[in-house]
Amino acid sequence: MMFMSRYGGGRLLRAFALASAVVLGVGAIAFAVRAGPVPAVAQAAFVSDRLSVEVVGSGPDVILIPGFASSREVWRAEAERLKSTRRVHLAQLAGFAGEPWAHGDGPFVQPMADELARYIREQGLVRPIVVGHSMGGMTAVLLAQQHPDLVGRVMSVDSLPFFSALFGPQVTAETARPFADQAAAGILAADEAGFRAGQVQGAPGLARDAATRAAMVEWSMRSDRRAMAAAIREVMTTDLRPGLGAMTTPVWAVYAADAEGGAPAAMADALWGREYAGLPGVRLIRVDGSRHFIMADQPARFAELMDQLLAEPF
Repeated sequence: MMFMSRYGGGRLLRAFALASAVVLGVGAIAFAVRAGPVPAVAQAAFVSDRLSVEVVGSGPDVILIPGFASSREVWRAEAERLKSTRRVHLAQLAGFAGEPWAHGDGPFVQPMADELARYIREQGLVRPIVVGHSMGGMTAVLLAQQHPDLVGRVMSVDSLPFFSALFGPQVTAETARPFADQAAAGILAADEAGFRAGQVQGAPGLARDAATRAAMVEWSMRSDRRAMAAAIREVMTTDLRPGLGAMTTPVWAVYAADAEGGAPAAMADALWGREYAGLPGVRLIRVDGSRHFIMADQPARFAELMDQLLAEPF
């Protein structure tokens, strides 16, 4: 716990969401329109051993990616709001919130990005807007870095291009590796009761909204521990900052500030400004009065930002 507390502990860790709740809980270290008509009803658009996607609505395409150990239900309210004018693709990452996992302790983030790219190609989507929360935001940025031709615009929701930067500006992927291994081992070693207790304890630091707190605990409990361990190990040692300077996809980085249990505004501004400094044209947007789950804690403000993102021309 010393490594986390030295750099702000729980306050900073709310920036990468459920990942921090897991680490704390187990006692480790802590838009273009697709041509042709589209259906307005839900469909199972895509199912694989890495990813499944539910589709609702019709119109220009928007892909919503949940974060670490989260369900696609974290986006349900926003998808329902948008479905009259947008075709919304609700992704669910394998291994999380009851979705099957068949890959042991193998790589997690890169294969998910690869599968999202395959989904966009196979479904014939034309440069959709991609919105990701937490680890989903990192995945969205990775997707845009590697496949700029496939992504129209990215919104990264309370997510940094290098998670372990939360521990200080001098930390690198290599120096974070021992702590990533420790976090993964802690996830795997915790018994059921201790794991649940940790999730309950960590939830208030991640959301003001009581229903979201309860839901995130259940999503974590239904997640495959091997998937969680693989994901946290990779997330803590993946640094996307070297690729920011060459990105051509517009990125909106939305982040939370909350003086009462979250990150103070000045701290959040400094962290997000520093970590996204290498991304030309990035739009940094702070949402006050929110913890990590911005869409739940400040739904009206988040909806306003989504509408602005969707309305802006390419």
